[in-house]
Amino acid sequence: MADPQAQILVVDDNEHNRDMLARRLQRQGYRVTLAEHGRQALDQLQAARFDLMLLDIMMPELNGYEVLAFVQADPILRHMPVIMISAIDDIDSVVRCIELGAEDYLFKPFNPVLLRARIDATLEKKRLRDQERAHLQSLQRELAFGRRIQAGFLPETLPQPTGWKVAAAFHPAREIAGDFYDVFVLANQQLGLVVADVCDKGIGAALYMALIRGLIRTYAERAALIGEQPLDAVAQTNDYITNHHHRSRPPMFATLFFGVLDLNAATLQYVNAGHYPPLLQRPGSALGQLEPTGPAVGIASASRYTIEHASLQPGDSLIAYTDGLIEARQGNGPFFSEERLAAILAEPTDAAAGILARIEQALHAHLGAESPQDDVTLLTIYREHPHA
Repeated sequence: MADPQAQILVVDDNEHNRDMLARRLQRQGYRVTLAEHGRQALDQLQAARFDLMLLDIMMPELNGYEVLAFVQADPILRHMPVIMISAIDDIDSVVRCIELGAEDYLFKPFNPVLLRARIDATLEKKRLRDQERAHLQSLQRELAFGRRIQAGFLPETLPQPTGWKVAAAFHPAREIAGDFYDVFVLANQQLGLVVADVCDKGIGAALYMALIRGLIRTYAERAALIGEQPLDAVAQTNDYITNHHHRSRPPMFATLFFGVLDLNAATLQYVNAGHYPPLLQRPGSALGQLEPTGPAVGIASASRYTIEHASLQPGDSLIAYTDGLIEARQGNGPFFSEERLAAILAEPTDAAAGILARIEQALHAHLGAESPQDDVTLLTIYREHPHA
């Protein structure tokens, strides 16, 4: 059954053919607009929206091939299907039109049954494609909205305590990510530092990211206020996840590094929940690694997390990152690798932002024009020299 809303543009320099097609299509319930040649057809296409164009090949002004090429080059018009109509019974002409983007090809004189069947089929395919495109656009809008919301979860500005420099970078592989970082002020001159990576990507990982970030910060801030250990937040978060979200399929977990920096004593207490070891850069010394002190969050209930300690001397830097950095590669080429990161950090620097910029520059050179296949998150903190 014809769609009474469908608008068809008939383009033919033969008046008899135009009128015959117009009457036949109108009897079938379509709305019809006529054009005498290619130039007039382009004017009509600029003035109104059409669901289908029946396009003759041999015409003055612009022929059908030229009109078809123009339509396919236009980002909006190219979604409109075109059926070529011609008395040229030549396979080369058919092939050329299909290669240029025509949906179908009909020979004159028209068989009424075949004409109607081809038009109905073409319009039905267009309707389905339009629905799919609208659905994809809706998803893209939702993902873009989700990315804006997720960006709001990350710190708008980073605390910069006297004598310290803090910097971070976040490069999601998709619209929304499973990585996150957080830096927040705790009671008693302490600074909370978090870098985490949810095991999956996409919407599910982003939802877990929001949940885990909120739990870690809430538990840690509450503990610090009442004089308890903020790092117990890792075990509390793990218990909450495993007790209340154990039915998720596939199971979700996150590797996570959470450090609490005492700004006065320059000591760092930390829990590494199955995360890649953050690096401790000390001028003139080998890189230190803050190894895991417990399993990833969300794997097993009642997991135990040991609290370890490190000190940061003037000139020292702490670099925490997610695996998207060292596993980044161009196509099937080599990974960015821990060795390359270590070589970059072997160069002297005097600021957290400088370390970050050097790593990002090397990553960009390693990937070339490609985007990372996994989320890349970096967090650096640098202790300044007293005279700085």
